[in-house]
Amino acid sequence: MLAAFIAGRLAVKAASATYTYGMRGASILAAMVNASLLLIVTGGIAWEAVLRLISTPHVGGEVVMIIAAGGILVNGGTALLFMRGQEDLNVRGAFLHMAGDAALAAATVVAGAIIWLTHWNWIDPLISLVVAGAIVMATWSLLRQSVAMAMDAVPEGLDTVQISAALAAIPGVISVHDLHVWPVSTTETALTAHLVRGDVTGDARLLAAAQRQLEDLFGIQHATLQLETLEFDCNCAFAAAEV
Repeated sequence: MLAAFIAGRLAVKAASATYTYGMRGASILAAMVNASLLLIVTGGIAWEAVLRLISTPHVGGEVVMIIAAGGILVNGGTALLFMRGQEDLNVRGAFLHMAGDAALAAATVVAGAIIWLTHWNWIDPLISLVVAGAIVMATWSLLRQSVAMAMDAVPEGLDTVQISAALAAIPGVISVHDLHVWPVSTTETALTAHLVRGDVTGDARLLAAAQRQLEDLFGIQHATLQLETLEFDCNCAFAAAEV
């Protein structure tokens, strides 16, 4: 949660000569840190559970339930604050972190109740292993997505073939090449592309149409487009081989 908070503060910093997009990328790093820490902590819990299964200690069921109930209130209440806005990977990471802690606390309450009634001390580490497995499954996709974003992969839900086709369909555009799409943050996307046009007039209208197309269809707001004529395109180092 602390990583998400720090990333949120950094993300609103204005752009500078060094950080030309500002520090929006901090949200990607925070999501990756949250996912990594959650997997490490969950691994520690699983290891401890295995040790307790091998040598099962006596567990006071009533005490376990009381302490764990407090954990549900604190962690569950904090998780509710991050329920909305989970399309933002950073917010999702914070939610999973707190929800995971709340789930472990809830599982501990259940284990405490069973131990209290049956004196089956092995129930506590067994439930811990089950919950740890569920947290790992939920967190793995978060880690995979955040690493992909850090490596400038095309954000999930966007298709470069569709984007290229949408740009090529704009009146006046003959072809599109050197198309790049990458995440600026967990919520913003940038794009660069070369547009080959047949008519040397109307550049401003063509650019405005392309910007509208990208924002309306794909939610891309940071777009840099280079216009080329057919004559120049033949000498463009990034043009397709068949041009």
